[in-house]
Amino acid sequence: MASAPSETALEAAPTTVKIVIAGGFAVGKTTFIGSLSDIEPLSTEAAMTEHSVGLDDAGGRDRKTTTTVAMDFGRIALPGNLWLYLFGTPGQDRFLFMWDDLVRGAIGAVVLVDTERLEQCFAAVDYFEQRGIPFVVAVNCFDGIARHELDDVREALAVPAHVPVLYTDARARPATKQTLVTLVQMAVQQLAA
Repeated sequence: MASAPSETALEAAPTTVKIVIAGGFAVGKTTFIGSLSDIEPLSTEAAMTEHSVGLDDAGGRDRKTTTTVAMDFGRIALPGNLWLYLFGTPGQDRFLFMWDDLVRGAIGAVVLVDTERLEQCFAAVDYFEQRGIPFVVAVNCFDGIARHELDDVREALAVPAHVPVLYTDARARPATKQTLVTLVQMAVQQLAA
């Protein structure tokens, strides 16, 4: 005699949504994902070696001893059986070849910015613009300090007016959560248009 299926077996598989967290080297992508993830984030951090000297500029943040060499991954389970998958890109230009695979199927992206090394964010902004992927620019306020006005950051990065530019703190769940809410609202509006 066959047994009745368990309640768990009857539950539908979750609806999943993919979001990419991108930006320059040492901008806080791994920290951003870690502040939000319901699970222990998967991280492909590797120790930095003398081979990265002159290549990987952490902007004077000498406490950076590891770097993402493939991707970061986290998950947020939301009511209604909706899961947000967060994929963090590696920040160094030499890993740009991986981005096409990481962004496949994403509804949007957060471009995390360190205003002290703004030039490292141009590649991410250009990447999402060229592919028509919705994105927001989130200025990471290191040490809780906003060093530049958002309009100045928008102008420096030549970000179009329809792209939200906002402050965040990669360490603080309320700030990173608000960043994702802004991105998802924008992506939904673009999909509905």
